Formats: sequence, structure tokens, C-alpha cells
Amino acid sequence: MEPVSEFLHMGGYALFVWPAFAVAAVVLTVLLVWSIRDLRRERDLLESLPRRRSKAQPAEAEDDS
Repeated sequence: MEPVSEFLHMGGYALFVWPAFAVAAVVLTVLLVWSIRDLRRERDLLESLPRRRSKAQPAEAEDDS
């Protein structure tokens, strides 16, 4: 159990190390949530736009049969 205690104490620097890990975890979590929210918003925006037909695609209505 002593190696775990030594690890958690971080050689006397635990007061600085653990808050830094906590801040980094919070920042990464906020960025992840923000990115997912923006992705969904942009996907919804793209789906709401009317689709344009590419010139490379032949028109289905112009079939001569």
C-alpha cells in the first residue's frame, strides 16, 4: 500500500500535480462537448439546405426512352 501512497503524494508535489490534471481533464471535457455540439449543429444546417444537382450527374427526367 505504501507505493500507492507515494505515487499519490507525488514526491511532495501532489498539491500542484493533481489540480493540474483536474484542470486539464475539465478543459478536454469541455472541448469534447463543445465539438460534438458544433458538429451536430453543422450537420443539421447542412441537412436543412436544399440539395443541388451536380453537372456530372445526368438528370433522371431527361431520359429519352
